[in-house]
Amino acid sequence: MKLQVQIGEHTFTATPEDNVAVDAFVGMMEEAPVVIRMSDYSGFEKVGSLGTSLTSDNSQMTTQAGDIVLYNSSQIVIFYGSNSWSYTRIGKIDDLTGWEDALGSGDVTVTFSIGG
Repeated sequence: MKLQVQIGEHTFTATPEDNVAVDAFVGMMEEAPVVIRMSDYSGFEKVGSLGTSLTSDNSQMTTQAGDIVLYNSSQIVIFYGSNSWSYTRIGKIDDLTGWEDALGSGDVTVTFSIGG
């Protein structure tokens, strides 16, 4: 299974992790695509509220561009830079071609859905 991450006219695929947070996130996507308004934070990530809390399994990690993580059980974070913090990993973008251009410098609306 893959996740689809749509930002404007750009669509990316992501490989999900195997954990309870991803199971719950996929369950949400089975009902309808999950649309999150995301704001730029600190020049290396976009952050948006999921609108609900998921079970987290945080661990200290250093993220890279393309990582998708859960923060504070209710925030989805997508990275175009790197950061070290305690997160629950959701997945990783498979091909970063056009990733930074799609994210831009301001707020974005990101649609997460189940892909092929």
